[in-house]
Amino acid sequence: MKIHSNAFRVKPGDKCDLRAWPTRIKPAYRSEDDYTAMLAEHVAALSERQQLLYASGRYAVLLIFQAMDAAGKDGVIKHVMSGVNPQGCQVFSYKHPSAAELQHDFLWRTTRDLPARGKIGIFNRSYYEEVLIARVHPEILEGEGIPDKPKKGVWHERYRSIVHLERHLSANGTRIVKFFLHLSKEEQRQRFLARIDDPDKNWKFDPADLKERDVWTDYRKAYERCLGATSTKAAPWYVIPADDKENARLIVSQIVLDTLDGLKMRYPPTTPARRRELELARKRLAK
Repeated sequence: MKIHSNAFRVKPGDKCDLRAWPTRIKPAYRSEDDYTAMLAEHVAALSERQQLLYASGRYAVLLIFQAMDAAGKDGVIKHVMSGVNPQGCQVFSYKHPSAAELQHDFLWRTTRDLPARGKIGIFNRSYYEEVLIARVHPEILEGEGIPDKPKKGVWHERYRSIVHLERHLSANGTRIVKFFLHLSKEEQRQRFLARIDDPDKNWKFDPADLKERDVWTDYRKAYERCLGATSTKAAPWYVIPADDKENARLIVSQIVLDTLDGLKMRYPPTTPARRRELELARKRLAK
């Protein structure tokens, strides 16, 4: 089944109701072998596009992943980007801000890690945490050292800062693609149980995850407001049905491929002077 990227895209200004977005759809693959073959094809194509991205040196690509706990962000990144040259791709994961990071504005720590032209940058969580977890737990905002007491409109101000940053990056050659892995509460429960029951996965389970699960609805509403306010033509959000891990990986990889194919990239042309230089080098090597 062909994967159509636009089917998962949040339109700019859309009032996003995640209850209307499915967490599971008909899979693009027919069997496990078919999934393996499709993913391998996507990975090989991504490797080729990444090489072209690096050679052309005109664009950078930033992939942002956000989700509830156990939605499969790590697995998507691991499987989809498995064939990309590590020298051309960097992954950054963001936890609670450090004391030094709290001395700066909320966009500072991620801005340091933006990809250079020719490279793919991946944010496993991102500056969007500051309008998601901080909105669900406002005490986090209180501890960020903001000069004045945070006002009711702080979220809209932060949305505006994010949109302006992403517009600036886009205008200067960074293509931004944002993925929200949309997991159902029941599927999360099953994955938590699997982590508890499998000794090799015990390390993945944090009792604090249950506390976050208790405010599931608050997180859903925070995501809805965020997706609607910050999905733009320059930096779109994609809502990925994540209950089926394999299907989610195929959808994400197809969207990344479509993004790269949408860039006007080509290998640097060889000038007559460069051709002569290469011919001289060839003659020396042939001796």
